[in-house]
Amino acid sequence: MEIDFEQDLSIQLHDVARLTRVVADRCARLQGMTRAQWVVLIKLSRTPGLTQREMADALEIEPISLARLIDKLQAAGLVERRADLADRRIWRLHLTPNAAPVLEEIMVRRNHLVDVVQNGMSAELRASMLAGLKLMKRNLAGLLEATPTEETA
Repeated sequence: MEIDFEQDLSIQLHDVARLTRVVADRCARLQGMTRAQWVVLIKLSRTPGLTQREMADALEIEPISLARLIDKLQAAGLVERRADLADRRIWRLHLTPNAAPVLEEIMVRRNHLVDVVQNGMSAELRASMLAGLKLMKRNLAGLLEATPTEETA
């Protein structure tokens, strides 16, 4: 069976996601940062005080990889580690005041990227696509729940 790649929804989704990441990487580099650093700053702006473990899990990266990202953001004066009040072994992550203008620039670049990606799309098309993507996400989440892992198989 031959696949028509131009009409295959999953291939098109993959290509759009990949191109979005490539453009976001370039935008982040213009700021002297990486897309991963952007994601950490955005996540902390929405949920301050995450532990390093919680952040690593949310970003689906290894804790050591996150530690390196945090080290760089801390050296840049954008993030600080604070000891957890209940358990001094745990570090909680917080933005510094210096992060505010950086986040503003990130959001300007992000909003521009969204505008470019959605250029020419009607509100109805955006709403329909969003509903379809949410349904796909629910379907995949259900599949994950129903699929045994190595530990449960």
